[in-house]
Amino acid sequence: MANTLAELNAGTGFFLLAGPCVIEGEEMAFATGRRIKEICTRLDIPFAFKGSYRKANRSRLDSFSGIGDIEALKILNAVGRELNVPVVTDIHLPQEAEMAADFVDILQIPAFLCRQTDLLVAAARTGKSVNVKKGQFLSPESMRFAAEKIRSCGNDDIAVTERGTTFGYGDLVVDFRGVPRMQQSCRCPVIVDCTHSLQQPNTAGGVTGGCPELIETIARAAVATGADGLFMETHPNPAVAKSDGANMLRLDLLEPLLTRLVAIRRTIDTFNE
Repeated sequence: MANTLAELNAGTGFFLLAGPCVIEGEEMAFATGRRIKEICTRLDIPFAFKGSYRKANRSRLDSFSGIGDIEALKILNAVGRELNVPVVTDIHLPQEAEMAADFVDILQIPAFLCRQTDLLVAAARTGKSVNVKKGQFLSPESMRFAAEKIRSCGNDDIAVTERGTTFGYGDLVVDFRGVPRMQQSCRCPVIVDCTHSLQQPNTAGGVTGGCPELIETIARAAVATGADGLFMETHPNPAVAKSDGANMLRLDLLEPLLTRLVAIRRTIDTFNE
């Protein structure tokens, strides 16, 4: 099993971080994880299961945030052990780093928190892999400072993730020039978040919208521009998902999408030989 970001990135193709936005319960988590593992095994894609144990960044007070931290972390850990895959979850405060590190393999720093030094340092000091999402307000080159904070703690198992840049009040755009720029400036794998980059935040109703019909467009461009990894949130039925259903990929669409993406990467690799 690939336990670290470096091991996930050891192959010639792209790796995948995928799973539901938030852990809603044991049954959905296992069903989703098993299906993703089947697909990735068949397509030879290194895979880490993703799920948030709690959603701290919600527009409205009454938005679903989780089933309980420890309960959700135990489910994440159990999925990882059964499927023999690494598990990734996001943390929000420095004191959460050690707690989450007892259950998962990769700690993820949300985009809005990517400049929080205490949070980055706490994650780095656990010795776990750390994936930092690029803030919607930052240039690609600025992410090197986040990577340097983690390296300063003796932890070099880092990835950074492109997830769109704020465009006006209610939209995001992805500048794919950022993929090679972050690879060069951060000196680590670069992941493209194919679902959160299609969010439409700050809607009048207080519920984030999205453009899931464009997930494949973002994913194809990410593979074509040489992204090391892809991040996708997926759910058996996004219409009833308790968080971010508006921009998640329906689970039954994952296999055909990944099949096409593998073909694109192989074609590109052939031209580069």
